[in-house]
Amino acid sequence: MRLVQRLADMTADCQLTDQDSEDFCRKLRQVGNFQVYPQSITAREKALFFMISRPGSKSLGVLSVHDIPPGFHGSVHRVLIEGVLCNLAICPLSPENASALSKSFDFLVPKPLGLSKSFGCGDRLGLATPGHIRALRKVCGHGEASAIKPILAQQSMRENARTGRNPQSVVNDACWGIFQEGWREGFGADADHLKTTADVDLCVAAGYTFFTVDPGDHVDESADTLPAEQLQEKAGALPWTFLETTLPDLIAQLTKKGFDFGEFRLKLTEEQVLRAAVKYGRVVGHTVKMYRHLVDRMGDRPFDLEMSVDETNSVTSLPEHVYIATEMKRLGARWVSLAPRYVGRFEKGVDYMGRAGTELEAALEEFERDFASHVAIARTLGPYKLSLHSGSDKFSIYPAYSRLAGELVHVKTAGTSYLEALRAISRINPALFRDILCFALEHYAVDRATYHVSAEPAKVPDIGQLPNDELSGLLDNFHARQALHVTFGSVLHDERFRAELYDALRSNEEVYYGVLEEHFARHMSPFCQR
Repeated sequence: MRLVQRLADMTADCQLTDQDSEDFCRKLRQVGNFQVYPQSITAREKALFFMISRPGSKSLGVLSVHDIPPGFHGSVHRVLIEGVLCNLAICPLSPENASALSKSFDFLVPKPLGLSKSFGCGDRLGLATPGHIRALRKVCGHGEASAIKPILAQQSMRENARTGRNPQSVVNDACWGIFQEGWREGFGADADHLKTTADVDLCVAAGYTFFTVDPGDHVDESADTLPAEQLQEKAGALPWTFLETTLPDLIAQLTKKGFDFGEFRLKLTEEQVLRAAVKYGRVVGHTVKMYRHLVDRMGDRPFDLEMSVDETNSVTSLPEHVYIATEMKRLGARWVSLAPRYVGRFEKGVDYMGRAGTELEAALEEFERDFASHVAIARTLGPYKLSLHSGSDKFSIYPAYSRLAGELVHVKTAGTSYLEALRAISRINPALFRDILCFALEHYAVDRATYHVSAEPAKVPDIGQLPNDELSGLLDNFHARQALHVTFGSVLHDERFRAELYDALRSNEEVYYGVLEEHFARHMSPFCQR
């Protein structure tokens, strides 16, 4: 039976076979001036849905021998395929059509990932999802056999402000990439670094399923060094009514017995409890407030919660980890991952750096010892995953992270996909890359203010002395890479750079997908070993 005749009888969702997809693409090329992404072709309720590529733009295609399903908006054409007159709708990749497509196909709806090993693929440009998926398929397998579950929509409110995007557009862009690549194995959507309930509401409305609370503004780092009298004074001033306990009860609860974590035991002292409470008491209170707000807003919809305390100057000690977890649990919060501040330096866009003055081998050994203890606490007091923020390019610690934590892993990346876009630009449009790097170096001193970085622009090689075929190597240079990383907002707010960058990447998408696939396969591979 011919394809169109079979289409007329289809009632259930299905993907076409490779042979049918090839046949369908060939026939569509004969009736329209466009290419079809073969893996996108999906049948539902007597219609075929697919992604179309034309010079400079993409569209959603819907083909049916009947009327176009309701909810999809675009231009409708009558086309003759296999002697059958069909309706072909060419629909823009608009929010309305993204919503209609997600309502039609459940695989385009973000889901909670729970305690499954997961990997966050932040995408500041909204173009990277196909490359992320190709890397995942390359090293981690397909379907239920995939060793890690991806978060394919991830962005912080800070990043949205700097890129000119919003929570809904981040989810929509990821969904179009998922549909294009034919990914059917599920994904999460992470509303990253949430600080206010208003931010939560925007992300709930956009369909997010993973919410990362950033209570960093409530950390009191003076607790590490306060003398006893001031420590007691600050502890007494904590919001005990909201925390639903008293200082004496807290001390008694956490010091009356030791904690057995298998490999070691930990007996907290009164001073350790006081310092942990002063440092993180308001953090716990704010996180619980955000959690309860989420419960109210999400209703009966399940969600994942992550708490992030990684952006502090001091390391999260083991007693502080115990304090956070026990207090969160006592107050009824449920979470799937915690991002402590680990030992060593986690700078943006570059590999792990130990404490200043520590040789790398010794630094890695120190990290393993510290991390193993955090894993033991997470297993015992949870279980919950340990999240690696600023996780891009931390290749030297990935093997230990995966080996020690097992399934209790979440890795969060963001800026590295933008940096790999610039690697692609260096090959596609060298002149544009040269201009962006010079601009980045000029703006680095200001833009670095909100990031943990240590690049020195003076140590970036003279770009004027480099031939075009050596420009991509600058993305492997510590100082150039960090300067480019932290200036993404300034670059994207410059209309000339923004327009040229997007045009170049869209017109040469396979170059971008290729560098992403290679780069993320290296990221994901250590976590895909079973």
